[in-house]
Amino acid sequence: MAIYKSKQFLSESVDPLFDAIHKPGGETVHSGIYRCGGCGREIVSEEGKPLPPQNHHQHTQTQGPIRWQMIVYADHEPK
Repeated sequence: MAIYKSKQFLSESVDPLFDAIHKPGGETVHSGIYRCGGCGREIVSEEGKPLPPQNHHQHTQTQGPIRWQMIVYADHEPK
């Protein structure tokens, strides 16, 4: 689970971009923290670069395939 110290730097969103499931090795559409839906492992991926490939880590059969979901969006535009 992603951990933070100051909630002033995070805001909640219902944007559907957080619902998208991404395949291993696919292009990262938005920079941020991604969580594997099978095992819960988290990674950071940068926009335009590939998400970790299928052989990034191993799953048991019960965990199913590796699949990435963005849990924190890294906004590059200063507010």
